Amino acid sequence: DAGSSVEEMEFNWDEYLEDTGATAAPHGSFKHVDTSLQNGFAPGMKLEVAVKSDQNTYWVATIITTCGQLLLLRYDGYGEDRKADFWCDILTADLHPIGWCEQNKKILKVPEGIKDKIPDQEEFLQRVLKGACSAPANLLEGLHRGKNPLDLIAPGSRLELQNIRDSLEAWIVNVVENVGGRLKLRYEGLEDSDKFDQWLFYLDPFLHQVGWAAQHGYSLQPPLAIRSLRSEADWQEILKKVKEEEEESSVPTDLFKDKPVIGVHSFSEGMKLEAVDPMAPFVICPATVLKVYNDKYFMIEMDDLRPERVASQRYICHINSAGIFPVQWSLKNGLHLSPPPGYPGQDFDWADYLKQCGAEAAPQSCFPSLTSDHGFKENMKLEAVNPVDPEEVCIATVTKLKDSYLWLQLEGSKKPVPECIVSVESMNIFPVGWCETNGYQLRPPRKAIVNKQKKIAVVQPEKQILSSRTVHDGLKNQELNSSDSVVINGKYCCPKIYFNHRCFSGPYLNKGRIAELPQSVGPGNCVLVLKEVLTLLINAAYKPSRVLRELQLDEEAAWHGHGETLKAKYKGKSYRATVEVVRTADRVADFCRKTCIKLECCPNLFGPQMVLDKCSENCSVLTKTKYTHYYGKRKNKRIGRPPGGHSNLEVAMKKPNKRRKRRKHFFVHKKKRSSTSVDNTPAGSPQGSGAEEEDDQDESELSHSLAQDRDKRKRKLRTFSFSDDENKPPSPKDIKMEVAEKLQLDSNPLEWSVADVVRFLKSTDCAPLARIFLDQEIDGQALLLLTLPTVQECMDLKLGPAIKLCHHIERVKLAFYQQFAN
Repeated sequence: DAGSSVEEMEFNWDEYLEDTGATAAPHGSFKHVDTSLQNGFAPGMKLEVAVKSDQNTYWVATIITTCGQLLLLRYDGYGEDRKADFWCDILTADLHPIGWCEQNKKILKVPEGIKDKIPDQEEFLQRVLKGACSAPANLLEGLHRGKNPLDLIAPGSRLELQNIRDSLEAWIVNVVENVGGRLKLRYEGLEDSDKFDQWLFYLDPFLHQVGWAAQHGYSLQPPLAIRSLRSEADWQEILKKVKEEEEESSVPTDLFKDKPVIGVHSFSEGMKLEAVDPMAPFVICPATVLKVYNDKYFMIEMDDLRPERVASQRYICHINSAGIFPVQWSLKNGLHLSPPPGYPGQDFDWADYLKQCGAEAAPQSCFPSLTSDHGFKENMKLEAVNPVDPEEVCIATVTKLKDSYLWLQLEGSKKPVPECIVSVESMNIFPVGWCETNGYQLRPPRKAIVNKQKKIAVVQPEKQILSSRTVHDGLKNQELNSSDSVVINGKYCCPKIYFNHRCFSGPYLNKGRIAELPQSVGPGNCVLVLKEVLTLLINAAYKPSRVLRELQLDEEAAWHGHGETLKAKYKGKSYRATVEVVRTADRVADFCRKTCIKLECCPNLFGPQMVLDKCSENCSVLTKTKYTHYYGKRKNKRIGRPPGGHSNLEVAMKKPNKRRKRRKHFFVHKKKRSSTSVDNTPAGSPQGSGAEEEDDQDESELSHSLAQDRDKRKRKLRTFSFSDDENKPPSPKDIKMEVAEKLQLDSNPLEWSVADVVRFLKSTDCAPLARIFLDQEIDGQALLLLTLPTVQECMDLKLGPAIKLCHHIERVKLAFYQQFAN
């Protein structure tokens, strides 16, 4: 039923953003994620590469760009000339850090192409290598070769974590899981218990490589919360074991080079401020600087005036810690400041409170300046960690912004969570699609699950229609007001779709089965209603698989809606296909009309209009053959044709002659095999209905017509009309493919600029991707080098759009070879 189909549906960010009308927060706003994606190689780095023409010699090359484990390189000496740029796979190419040739007695020799430009090799190398940055040796050689640096933090790796609750002492943690740089950590010595596990991003300022504590004068001590679980002797034994295994489980120090540097603070003990507790970041409260450790770290405590308080909320901060604000910050920004527990009355006043406590406010100069230049806006969507249950990553909506802080509403968490306050630089927020990319479960919104008893697409039997209007309106209101149903508003709410069974049913649909369908389906969510309508039509066909094939989304066609998988059963076999379904109410009527045209039935057979007595198309007086003839003529003369009619038929009209000649031989050949089966038409199938995929009777009729009236046919085709004997025009999909392949270029694509490439893409159905080409500065030469794997990897495209894009690139390549290669 409708409910279960929605419940099984996997969460899809694109659909969700379209349904909610929201936008995704820009990827560039998540700097920690950008850092985690770097492969350790950067443009400008230099390395020594084997020369292609002479594998025994090497030359210095510079990295131009990186793409996963691929590097685009240019030999030094070519300057700005990119004609000799080449791609290398780190795993297979002969690449080495600067200085490798000298150490291994290998020859550095200028490649042939630039010999004339470099008269003095030694002087040239001294000049280009002065102050140059070599590619990291550990990523070019040994076990780490070709790996993303982040993958080196594997389960079983060890790190040191400072205890931010009660002291600055550090203790060893084991990496249990690494999800895109977000690490699940377990204290050393607690192998069998996950009670004290923590999730931290690898760039967290309190997380370090093993050996950090000793280098910076901090002791290695288990936190107070777990210290009592083992004896002191056990902890010392564990520490000894870790030091022995240090080499095996260590993480390269290079990984932490991008960690935020902790600056010097100017707080002193007893100062008051406003703060958010990182363990429950829902409110802003008064807090006190409890202890200053050194010029980098200090501890703050959330104020609590209750005499019976058992435990205090305290944690260690540094100058750049999120969630600490000067006194009166909430008031200045129109935000509510929660009085400390035990404070008399609800109207909190800082002046009175400071006087009452005999304390001073931390001056503004103690706090870093807050930025509002971050790219986030209200109602943007992102993915965020649930602070109450850090295992969960939820869909989050920005509900409010103040300076560099976001208020996030989380959706789909197991238990409801209040709005969270997070910094724009928090490492617990991620861009849309981060979970999917890293194979982690994103908590889907509860709104995507519908009660199984409830159907959003209400199918109504014919005899109930007039008597159950009140019930139907009640159902509609129930759906619209339900908190756990799919969000429906006017834009996405489909009107009733009527089946007008008196209208002409065409060659594919069984008129008797159409008459047995309910009078209407809906109203409800557009996708659900239209999916129900199409499923009913497929089941009402002489041959459901044929109708499914006619409805199947044409890979060549422009994408205007939403792909939905439909099924058909025929002769014990099951068929599946992706069918395009519109999502908004304003396009439903046009969608129904175009679908009727695809199925060659009356354009009013189903749609939002009920046909009472006489169809406006006057279809009831026409036989199948006459209707096909009439239908073709109407389309050709563009009379009564809906805007943007059936694209396949349109293409078929454009250039039928050549294809018709080919089909002649096909049908004549088929006639020999099928002549015996002309009279064996199934009883339920209309004569010459076209209900079979390659209908035998139609083929024999067509071949007979082709053999007798060749000249007449050619003449008629030139005027774009089909004879009464020709039940159906030639297969439009084949013709469309042939026409689409032929591309005439006005200029050589090798000479295209970036603007020319963008202009070409905007003329295709891949126009939305033009922006990527502009950003990546892809000109004609680069365009001709693109392949499907490169497009998918470098442009981060899903398979469908990538295939469409590559189809257009192949058309350009073909046109280039035909027009300009000679």
